[in-house]
Amino acid sequence: MSAAEEIIRASTPLRPRLAFVLGSGLGGMAEELEEPARFPFAALPGFPVSTVSGHAGALTLGMLEGVPVAMVAGRKHFYEAGDAAAMRPVIDCLAALGAEALFLTNAAGSTRAEMGPGSLMMIRDHINFSGRDPLIGLQGDDRFVSMVDAYDPKLRLRLRWWAEEAEIELFEGVYAWFSGPSFETPAEIAAIRMLGADAVGMSTAPETIMARHAGLPVVAVSVITNLAAGMTGAALSHHETKSEAAKAEARFRALIRSFTGSFRDE
Repeated sequence: MSAAEEIIRASTPLRPRLAFVLGSGLGGMAEELEEPARFPFAALPGFPVSTVSGHAGALTLGMLEGVPVAMVAGRKHFYEAGDAAAMRPVIDCLAALGAEALFLTNAAGSTRAEMGPGSLMMIRDHINFSGRDPLIGLQGDDRFVSMVDAYDPKLRLRLRWWAEEAEIELFEGVYAWFSGPSFETPAEIAAIRMLGADAVGMSTAPETIMARHAGLPVVAVSVITNLAAGMTGAALSHHETKSEAAKAEARFRALIRSFTGSFRDE
């Protein structure tokens, strides 16, 4: 048992069934949990502290729609220190606490004109355009993780169904991971569109790989904050990412609540 897990278990009896990682501008969802137990990353040994504005860096356990959950507000990105496995202590801890699935979220740029800012896109698959893998350096045969159905088909079907029940439009597509922190060039976007990517961003793929290594099924949603570089002629900024994500937050929260509530009676 890790030191972080020991601290959490000693501080709260709650054991999460679902775990969430909240992306840029979406961390406020953690404030809606009932019976919350909040742990700043700095208080949990081994947990990485983010240097990015809009990423609070805290783990909160609590109840949502009658279901025990864990919400991670803030993540450590590869571009902060060149470590693709920076979130491994967090993901391994969530799995050890008993989470049955990991719900990843991010803010992303869209490569599809019809999927503009404010849209929600469920990730069907990803392209690791960075070429980095968070499992590099691990030993043993379990490092050779299959990435077929990395985004769990049953969880995607459940999310689709509850999005329709809540009358929330939910696109579906392929997410491409770029290392960042610079935004993509128009030429890179043109290339990745030809490769089949519908959205681009600087996270999620490494966490998905680590979650699959830890045995956690994954479902993921991108909040579209902008059209990708070269599609409008406008310059991109992190300020735009945070502000546009905030505009979509109400629909995002409704989707999370609907999806989580579906686990209540199981």
